[in-house]
Amino acid sequence: MPTGQHWYVSVTVARGARPGKRVVLVSGVHGDEMSSVHAVQSVMNQLDPAEMSGTVMAVTDVSRPAIEGMQRRWPNSGRGADLIDMNREWPGNENGVTAPSRHAGLLFNRLLRPNADAAIDFHTGTTGFDVTAFNLASMDVPEVRAMVELYPVGQIFDNHVYPGVLHNAFVDAGIPSFTPEIGAARVLNLEMTSLFVEGTMNVLKHHGILAGPMGRTGKDVGVYIGNSALPIIATQGGLVEHLVKLNDKVEVGQKVAIQRNSFGQVVAEYTSSVAGEVTGQRSDAMSEPGNPLAFILFNNTTPDSRETYPE
Repeated sequence: MPTGQHWYVSVTVARGARPGKRVVLVSGVHGDEMSSVHAVQSVMNQLDPAEMSGTVMAVTDVSRPAIEGMQRRWPNSGRGADLIDMNREWPGNENGVTAPSRHAGLLFNRLLRPNADAAIDFHTGTTGFDVTAFNLASMDVPEVRAMVELYPVGQIFDNHVYPGVLHNAFVDAGIPSFTPEIGAARVLNLEMTSLFVEGTMNVLKHHGILAGPMGRTGKDVGVYIGNSALPIIATQGGLVEHLVKLNDKVEVGQKVAIQRNSFGQVVAEYTSSVAGEVTGQRSDAMSEPGNPLAFILFNNTTPDSRETYPE
C-alpha cells in the first residue's frame, strides 16, 4: 500500500487425517463477487478433516482492496488513480510495476501453486451484468473436463479466453483448473450457490478427498456446452427492455432486446445472429453505447481459443 503496509488474504486449510490430493478453492479475485465467496465458505464448512484423505485450502478474498469497496477492480495508485482487473494479472510478477501484479505473483508462487494438485477459481457476473450458473473451462484438458462435468449447472463455456486469468495460470503450470460463474454480483444467490457447492463436493469425491456417493452432475440437468459467446452491444443510449431471459434458447434473427430514449421512443432493436442460449444480460436498466446488453452462448465452427470480450 502507499503506507508501506501489506494486504493480507484469508486462508483456511482442512487437512485430512490421511494423505491424498490437494485441491485449492479461490474466491474474491474480483471484489464485487459475493456468491463466489459464500460458495467456498459453504464447502469448507462441510468438511471434516477426520474423514478426509488429502487437503483442501481456501482463499476467500484475493483482491482485498477491491473487496473493501465491493467493487470489481483493484484501486491502484502507482501511476495515478487506476482500477486494475486482478483476473488479467496472473501468474503475476513479484517484482512487477504495479501492486496487483506483485500481489498476484506472491500469492501464485508462494501460496496457490505450491499447494495445488487441482484448483477452482470461483466468480460471478460483474456489477450491472447478470449471468447464468455456468462453468468456464478448457474442455480439451481431460482432467478439467472430468471435474467440470460433475456440476449440476445448465451451461459450460468451453473456451480458453484470456491468458491472464487465474485458472489459465494454473493450467499453464500443469494444474487442472476452471472457473465457476455464479449469477449476479453484489448479492448472495443461495439457490445458485448450492449447485456449485454440490458440484465441488463431487469434485472432492472424484479426487478421493471425500468418500461417499456422487451428487447430481451435468448429465442430470442436460448441460448445454458452447465454445463461443456472442456479445450484443448497445448502439444507442437509453432504457433497455430484455425480451428473453437467462438460459432461454434463441434462434438466428430472434429479437432479444429493445431500447428507448427519454421520450419513450424506440431507438434500437437488437437481434441474435446465432442460435444458442442466453448466458448473460445487462441488469442495469440504462445503457450507453458500447455496453454489452447480452451474451449468447453458442457453438462456433471456427472458434477463437483465446477470445476476449467487452465488459
